[in-house]
Amino acid sequence: MTRRHILWAALTASAIALAAPIQAQAQQPVIPIIVKDTTSFYWQIVLAGARKAGVDLGVKVPELGATSEADINGQIGILENAVASKPAAIVISPTQRSALGKPIDEAAKQVKIIGIDSGADSKAFTSFLTTDNVQGGRIAADGLAAGVKAKTGKVEGDVALITALPGVGSLDERAKGFKEQLKAKYPGLKLVADKVADGQATTALNIMTDLITANPKLVGVFPSNLIMAQGAGQAVAENKASAKIAVMGFDSDDKLVKFVREGTIYGLVVQDPFRMGYDGVKTALAVSKGQKVEAFVDTGANLITKDTMDSPRAKELLNPKVK
Repeated sequence: MTRRHILWAALTASAIALAAPIQAQAQQPVIPIIVKDTTSFYWQIVLAGARKAGVDLGVKVPELGATSEADINGQIGILENAVASKPAAIVISPTQRSALGKPIDEAAKQVKIIGIDSGADSKAFTSFLTTDNVQGGRIAADGLAAGVKAKTGKVEGDVALITALPGVGSLDERAKGFKEQLKAKYPGLKLVADKVADGQATTALNIMTDLITANPKLVGVFPSNLIMAQGAGQAVAENKASAKIAVMGFDSDDKLVKFVREGTIYGLVVQDPFRMGYDGVKTALAVSKGQKVEAFVDTGANLITKDTMDSPRAKELLNPKVK
């Protein structure tokens, strides 16, 4: 082989090597993930899981969502734009059950839809990954009963439920499980207030303050998502009511973890949002390739209290790697 041939062979090999990653990038599947609220710590964990799946699986994962769980029209518009971009599949957590039903039905006519966290009035999801929220509500009732007994010596008294927004599938299911478990296992605990807020922590603080003032027999409260637990915990702290009222929150962030460690909140029911985001993208990639997937996947829920919060599993759930 002449020197000219050797040089030509080397240049050709280099060109092929340079072209390979460019071609791979051009063929990289795109799977948008649409969450309820990009500012919430919970959804940031979901997005972190999706991001990690994108890196591990070679998928481009646009992170989409509104700045408030109450922005229903905003999420519908985001979904429509995502469909128009012709992705390989879409992962979405519907912000409201009834309002997102028809938009998801329409979207699924053009692209596979994977649901996470909260349901919608649609049968068009190819797969749905979520906490069993009815079971999560039952776990919350068990935890609240334990908290009431720890503070009062008995499982008796008035309790309350605070729901962030009306018509949200996951929250409705938590409320259902909570009420069923109270009725089935804890007849001494009487549900005297079932409050629905507007998604704001300040509103939860005001509701909790009113409950403390109006119900001297109040022994326990279940604020059923992160924002409501933040507001309720703050009200308990400001009113110095932690000695007599057990609060069982749902989900976690640094503020709620601090409340548990200080005893302001008795415990938390903690989901696995990182897994929800990761497996959501993984499942979406599989269905985009025509692979068979499970129609429903329970991603699990765990009860964490001050006594258990330093266990390895609790640390993993309470301190996820968001970045």
